Amino acid sequence: MNTLQQHIARALEQKFGIIDADTELSPTKKNFQGDLTWKSFAVAKQAGITPPQMAQKVGEYLLEHAPQVAGFNVAGGFLNLILADSYFTGFVRRHHKDENFGLLHPDPQARKLMVEYSSPNTNKPLHLGHIRNNLLGYSIAEIYKATGKPVIKTQIINDRGIHICKSMLAWQKFGHGETPESSGMKGDHLVGKYYVEFDKHYKEQVKALMAQGVPEDEAKNRAPLMVEARDMLRRWEQKDPEVMRLWEMMNRWVLDGFKETYEALGVDFDVEYFESDTYLLGKKIVEEGLEKGIFYRKPDGSVWVDLTDEGLDEKLLLRADGTSVYITQDLGTAVKRFSEFDIDTLIYVVGNEQDYHFKVLFAILKKLGYDWADRLYHLSYGMVELPDGKMKSREGTVVDADDLMAQMTETARQISEELGKTEGLPPNEKEELYRIIGLAALKYHLLKVDPRKTILFDPKKSIDFNGNTGPFLQYTYVRIRSILRKAGIDEPGFGDLKPNEKERLLVRQLERFPQIIAGAAAERNPANIANYLYETARTFNSFYQAHSILQAGTEEQKHFRLALAELTAHVIRNGLKLLGIQVPERM
Repeated sequence: MNTLQQHIARALEQKFGIIDADTELSPTKKNFQGDLTWKSFAVAKQAGITPPQMAQKVGEYLLEHAPQVAGFNVAGGFLNLILADSYFTGFVRRHHKDENFGLLHPDPQARKLMVEYSSPNTNKPLHLGHIRNNLLGYSIAEIYKATGKPVIKTQIINDRGIHICKSMLAWQKFGHGETPESSGMKGDHLVGKYYVEFDKHYKEQVKALMAQGVPEDEAKNRAPLMVEARDMLRRWEQKDPEVMRLWEMMNRWVLDGFKETYEALGVDFDVEYFESDTYLLGKKIVEEGLEKGIFYRKPDGSVWVDLTDEGLDEKLLLRADGTSVYITQDLGTAVKRFSEFDIDTLIYVVGNEQDYHFKVLFAILKKLGYDWADRLYHLSYGMVELPDGKMKSREGTVVDADDLMAQMTETARQISEELGKTEGLPPNEKEELYRIIGLAALKYHLLKVDPRKTILFDPKKSIDFNGNTGPFLQYTYVRIRSILRKAGIDEPGFGDLKPNEKERLLVRQLERFPQIIAGAAAERNPANIANYLYETARTFNSFYQAHSILQAGTEEQKHFRLALAELTAHVIRNGLKLLGIQVPERM
């Protein structure tokens, strides 16, 4: 397609002196004859002729100079191109053995791009919202890598702050020495249990104070547990040995638990940062901003920045007692990343409830004079909701990530066995297959939706072997692999035969794959790839239902269709890989 666009560009330059014109081609609409269509309206106006005249002249040029064009017709200002049979057979012949079709190797000379995702708090386990975050971040990173850009995947572990102290204090008061080993619980689950425990007792204390006539806001501030948690945070920042020992022990429990969850989900990181390290750098940056007059100190000792000229509010940077706030460590982490790595762009994958936070962060970094502040991007995504409402960590009503993955595996087992999809497979292969299908259902369901939109998640609807789902794509891939195994031909050979309409449609769909990847990277949207793969699978199945592959009319036709099927399998596998989804060889 790029070669055709180059021919159109040459036609416009040679015949009309027009350069840098729009040469984009799109599939011809079904009610017109043709394969690809070019719109001539904008350049016709530039050249001072009618769109039909422009389309006619460009069509005549292509017919003479572009061997892939066999004919054309003009409908108003639309130039509908009929591609030569050799265009389709040549494309399949060139690419059907390319297992990495569509994926570019990273250019080591290119500036790096960094993607931050996950970035959990060490006071609770990962939940469904974290799963969407991880899947988006991992997929965006893989998509960028497929365009040839070197990528660094990173996370910031939020391992300090009042919320961490809440879990620590609750374990200290109510834990009776419980450990992951003694309880049989994953470490992150155990710590999360005490985060919920803190909230339960805290609410009881607030309620008791309010019953004594204390106003609600004052009661929340005076509740003994909150007072103790704030004191623990101050002691942590002062490196109190007892608090530090407790913090290190409970953080290790959580980090070990996170590692298990990440491995099960199939995501990874190239480098990790810890808020307990970067907040100090953030405090130093704030002090430097004070010296330069960019920030100011209030009478109570707290430090602020005035962003009203940027259309934002005043923002607290350091509390009156000297402790830092969340944005302080974000300042430190951003500066550290750009100083340690030669990165061009930094993408933060964080939910849309933090939109304002990132506007403030980017504005502060610009005020501080960092030239890379314009190359920061917040990939804001919508929340994942359940049929019965939103999740709340403090109340223990979240959908736990580990539990959800186990549930998806079990759901895959039930549906697969009902449909007889795994008959004849040995037990250990079945178990692995259920896991792969369950995770594919989960990942595809969360990635096929535009990141900006809120998702209503229903596990059972995500596992459907006939709908727009991960298992449907996996099943299409497995079907193709089965056909190729039955054929037993390593290198199908064919000449320039005449493809039928279904074959032409499938080739045109497959050749779009590199452009789809580039578009998904530019828009930072894995849904582009997910929905393209669904259309590809549907296009292949439509072709397969209409035309036999193994029982084709001639050997040459059979070989062409085998090569076309093989290329389709490469596209489905490579596309799913960019979504973090595995494909089985048998189902």
